[in-house]
Amino acid sequence: MAIYAIADLHLSFDPRVNKPMDIYGERWENHAEKIKYDWQKRVTEEDTVVVAGDISWALKLDEAVADLDWLSRLPGQKVLIRGNHELWWNGINKMNRLYESIYFLQNTFFPAGKTAVCGSRGWICPGTDGFSEEDKRIYERELLRLEMSLASAEKAGFGNRIVAALHFPPTNENHQSSGFTELFEKYRVKQVVYGHLHGKEIWKRGIQGNFNGVTYHLIAQDYLDGKLLKLE
Repeated sequence: MAIYAIADLHLSFDPRVNKPMDIYGERWENHAEKIKYDWQKRVTEEDTVVVAGDISWALKLDEAVADLDWLSRLPGQKVLIRGNHELWWNGINKMNRLYESIYFLQNTFFPAGKTAVCGSRGWICPGTDGFSEEDKRIYERELLRLEMSLASAEKAGFGNRIVAALHFPPTNENHQSSGFTELFEKYRVKQVVYGHLHGKEIWKRGIQGNFNGVTYHLIAQDYLDGKLLKLE
């Protein structure tokens, strides 16, 4: 069993949505087909793929169905994290009854063999330009949700066998410690993936590699050029 990850699929198969992405550059040209090709070539039904937010441009759940159906037909178990564009994400119990091969992760964890997948949407971190009182409120709420996820995995006996996903980067662009990084260290998380950052100059803002014993990966689809990152 292997664990892969990718973020920012930005799908829009429903004609009511119709959000072409190729206007954002060559790495977005036919991006869904590139993702599908790499996914089908490498992922087996026994594997798990973490999709860390900004999955669909849909505004309502019924508009997201075409995108979720597309995902459901790909190999493996899919674990989805909410992104900032997931306006259709509503009613976690209802959503988790839709597909056998898709798990919508919120406040809990997903057991991928001997490893627990945890996560939350995240938010911009203190020290970011323009960080407001409203940002602080959302940031603190996301910290609570992340800790609920990590604590549930620890309680279930996964100990230091945890990988985690956020949609937002876990630090500000100066890569200073945050509540997110502190939680990952507290729960002995091995690897953390995140998306949200797009474009060569913006990619540089994301923390990568080892930081206080935790390994961080940027997995935005355009950064990966449509290729899944294998974590384990």
